[in-house]
Amino acid sequence: MTKYLLDTNVFIQAKNLHYGFDFCPAFWHWLQEQNRTGKVASIEKVGDELSREDELASWARDQGKDFFLPADEIVIPELTSVSQWASTQNYEPAAISIFSQGADYWLIAHAKAHGYTVVTHEIPANSIKKIKIPNVCIGLKLHCINPYEMLRREHARFVLGATK
Repeated sequence: MTKYLLDTNVFIQAKNLHYGFDFCPAFWHWLQEQNRTGKVASIEKVGDELSREDELASWARDQGKDFFLPADEIVIPELTSVSQWASTQNYEPAAISIFSQGADYWLIAHAKAHGYTVVTHEIPANSIKKIKIPNVCIGLKLHCINPYEMLRREHARFVLGATK
């Protein structure tokens, strides 16, 4: 079974663009259902980034630690391997510093520790000024896909009326 770990931008872009709570509640219900089966989650640090006072922040708070997983003793050693990779790649020191203080760093370590596929809207970039999730995943041989690929792989269907 493939397990998916979602980046902050998946939630924000879903709310702001394609899957607004007001017109596509099925997306949010699908995430909850997939979380109950152990297929979809995120991490506590991502939940913290969603803490603005809006509908998304309320939804995230309602999911709790079952959806936004805390770091455990298996994740902590992987932080070192993620840091070592980043520091050996020609990124500017400021990029490494910003990366190591953010949720992306913890997301990748959690994915590596627990065998998750990372889901993000980010795309690889040849920049020395910003560390992108897909670049780290490629470097550490982790699977990284966009949310639409996850939805297709899992045969998600958000349809009106009866389904066949």
